[in-house]
Amino acid sequence: MSLNRSEKAAVISDVSAQAARSQTLALAEYRGLTVEHLNKLRREARDKGVYLHVLKNTLARRAVTGTPFEVAAESMAGPLIYGFSEDAVAAAKVIADFAKGNDKLIVKGGAYAGKVLDANGVKALAAIPSREVLIAQVAGLLKSPIQRLAGVLAAVAEKRAGPAEAEAPADASAAA
Repeated sequence: MSLNRSEKAAVISDVSAQAARSQTLALAEYRGLTVEHLNKLRREARDKGVYLHVLKNTLARRAVTGTPFEVAAESMAGPLIYGFSEDAVAAAKVIADFAKGNDKLIVKGGAYAGKVLDANGVKALAAIPSREVLIAQVAGLLKSPIQRLAGVLAAVAEKRAGPAEAEAPADASAAA
């Protein structure tokens, strides 16, 4: 179905606005996927906060002009699905994880921080833990030394309190 000029302008402005808010663009070829598989992929993307859209490549190139994703314009060829995400790894993770379970979805490339990513770059980006997981790991690292210190202080306090309690009854019997 062909879009008229105003509909194309609306698509370009929508994708441009999404690109302005995003940190990552992931591209994948979806040739051979069924509608059921595409709907599942879109559902997963929506749950992770990823803007996933099938676009005409010329419209996508126009939409990313002037954004850090402009560097990926040369990769925009063939039937592609575009994934934009505000989280640095979410788009790459959604597409790469879905591609692992479905050989019809082929990761083609993407862009992050103004740099072009090839398929392996997108997969490497997908292997990085999400922001929430990284925050939890840092919190665990910060908590670990404090727990150890508390354990040592408790052991020292127990050691000091233990002989004092044992000596107190002995002194009382000696005095009697």
